[in-house]
This record gives sequence, C-alpha cells and structure tokens, in this order.
Amino acid sequence: MLHSRRRFVQNLATLAAGAAIAPKFSHAFDAKPSFEISLAEWSLHKTLFAKKMTNLEFPEVARKQYGIGVVEYVNQFFKDKAQDTAYLNDLLQRCKDNGIKNHLIMIDGEGGLGELDADKRNKAVEAHYKWVDAAKYLGCATIRVNAYGQGTREEVAKAAVEGLGKLGEYGAKTGINIIVENHGGWSSDGQWLSGVMKQVGKKNVGILPDLGNFCLRRTANGCAEEYDRYKGVQEFMPYAKGISAKTYDFDEQGNCVETDYNKMMPIIKKANFNGIIGIEYEGSKLSEEEGIKKTKQLLERMASAHGFELRGSGKV
Repeated sequence: MLHSRRRFVQNLATLAAGAAIAPKFSHAFDAKPSFEISLAEWSLHKTLFAKKMTNLEFPEVARKQYGIGVVEYVNQFFKDKAQDTAYLNDLLQRCKDNGIKNHLIMIDGEGGLGELDADKRNKAVEAHYKWVDAAKYLGCATIRVNAYGQGTREEVAKAAVEGLGKLGEYGAKTGINIIVENHGGWSSDGQWLSGVMKQVGKKNVGILPDLGNFCLRRTANGCAEEYDRYKGVQEFMPYAKGISAKTYDFDEQGNCVETDYNKMMPIIKKANFNGIIGIEYEGSKLSEEEGIKKTKQLLERMASAHGFELRGSGKV
C-alpha cells in the first residue's frame, strides 16, 4: 500500500511537471499566422459622397461586387444614426441577407482623445460612447478612434493616455475594443503611439496599423516629414487589433508602389498576427472598384507567398 501511494504521488508530480512545461512547447503546434480580408468603407468614399451609394447598401456591395464577407464602417456615412435602432436594424438585416460580419466602425469628427484641455477631452470621450454602443448593437468588435491634440509630444501623450484610458473603461463594459490608427501627427510616430499604448495598459485598447499612413508633418506641397513605415508597423504590432492595408497605386505586376508588401508581410507574420486585414484603397489613378480588386488580389498573393492561412471570404 505504501509503495502504491508513493508511486501515485510520483505520477502526480510527473503530470504536474509536464503541465508546467507544456506551454513552452505549445507554439510548435500553433496554427500558422492567418488573416481574413475585410473591406473598409473609406475605399468607396468618392461613391458615397457622390450619393451613388448609401451606407445601407455597403454590405451588399462588399459581398456581391467584391466577394468580401467582413466590413468596416465609417461613421461619417451614417453620422446621425448611432442611436437610431430602426436604421441599425435595417443595416443588420442587410448584413444577414448577404452573409456579412461587422468588424469595426471608424470614428471621425467626435473630437480628439489627446486634447490638452480636460473639458474638451472629456467631451470627446463622451461623444464616442454612442458609437461604442452602436458597435455593440451591430455586432462589431471594435471602434477606431483618433488620439490627436495640440501640444508637445509629451503633453499630447499624457492627454491621450487619459482619454483612451477613460474610453477604454467604457468599452470594456460591453467588450468593445478601442483602437487608434496612425492618422497623422504624433499618432504616425511609431515610438509615440506604442508608448501611449504601453502607458494605457488595457487589453481592449490597441492600434490599427495603417500600412501607408506615416506622415508626421504636412505642408501645402504634401508630406514634409515621414516616419519609417516598416519600423512603425514593427512597433505597432504588439498592440495591433487589425490592420489597414492602405494602397494608392500599383505597378504592372500588381504590387503596391508606395509600400513594399513583400517587406511588410514578414513583419506582420513575425508578430504571429491572426486577425483581419482591411482593404483601404485611396488612390486616384484607378477607379475605386479597380483599386479595391487590385488590393484584394495583392493580399491574396501575399498570403500565399509569405505562408499565411487566408480565412473566410478572401480564401482562394
């Protein structure tokens, strides 16, 4: 009996030791990095602003015209509808009819979460609450916000930490992520934005790396100072909750001219990214339809070339 008890205790110890070291080896069996392609509504902003299409029609267009089953909305195109349940129900029905999954809402025009003035910043935070609620209602995971403010690097960072932290607390109540896009100014500085994220320290507050938006300072002649986009994305990836595949122009081989995706994708893969990459075509040489299709083809090709599993509707 004593021998049996001793053997039992030894077996338990062996199992416990095995359980303790198992996580160290689990990565060897993890699925390879993967992504699903979504369509960012901004890719069709010219069509929308020209009233040739409405926000309600966006889900059907994404599915039937581009074969994409995940969408990213822009609040500008249903600005006064955040609390209109009849409108949101109509939108949800159209998503259901077309097999569409709602991923995020890009929020603009509701104030900067990095404003130095506490009253302005708090008003901006509270103005975003309705969009957190709308995102939850629509089944989105995320809202994309702006962390801009006027001040020094350190001043705006401190304000952004406070603003994002407060909005992050509200989002956490309903399970909604609050993510910042590199959208010009300090936010396009990889060290600055990743530093802000580190200070916020909330699981539901992160970054939407835009692969082509690293202009730090603009003049009348265009971008006067730009942050290294490859370095920036590398700094953003630990906090990434999605990626925006920005494109403007393509060469004859279908490669993006301004961003080397063959250089960018290994950075994303090294971070073991498993999420959604949104098409955001913003060029002028091709039509919006051609630009979206070219970007989709580019992402499909990059998935194959760099060993990503392509999930969902983007699968070829």
